[in-house]
Amino acid sequence: MARVSQEHLDARRRQILDGAARCFARNGFHGTSMQDVLKEAGLSAGAVYRYFPGKEDIIAAITEETFVAIRGAFEEAGRMTPPPTPDVLLGSVLGRVLSGELHGLERRTFAALAVQLWSETLRDGRLAAQLDEGYATMRAAWTKLVEAYRDAGILSGDVEADHVARTMIATAQGFIVQEALFGDVTPAVPENGLRGLMSMGPQKAS
Repeated sequence: MARVSQEHLDARRRQILDGAARCFARNGFHGTSMQDVLKEAGLSAGAVYRYFPGKEDIIAAITEETFVAIRGAFEEAGRMTPPPTPDVLLGSVLGRVLSGELHGLERRTFAALAVQLWSETLRDGRLAAQLDEGYATMRAAWTKLVEAYRDAGILSGDVEADHVARTMIATAQGFIVQEALFGDVTPAVPENGLRGLMSMGPQKAS
């Protein structure tokens, strides 16, 4: 029997996950059956079940990939030297997250998939654990970034670094949700919006 190469196995797994992601983004997790996944991926049941025993395992794999992609964008931005200001930083993060590289999905479709994954963690302990781990990693990385702002003298020292980091993460998450619901989110949106907020000075006395 001919030996199947690792490249072939990886490509087949990618084919399954990409097909499933399209189904989930289109119909939701609970509105998608394994038959839908098989048809979208163009594979037999035996070929799919060789990699994933069931739909929940496919969801878990897609969740891990999606969280890793989002976390990777945050971590990469946080390693930039010198650290960019928050407006540039968040624009960079969203530009990478919504680039459509993962699963070959359009920007809004990928954002919708991410929102579905977040909501699914409320009922699935395995997915919740994946999210908790990723969120903790992002908070730690961005807390270091905030400390770099402080060391550079561009951020006041009277606010906890973790609070600033969580606010920046929440801003990025909010724009992902906004893209899923309404579309039209580009890196320029958070960059310009945050730059405008950051330019606010003390109110002048009348």
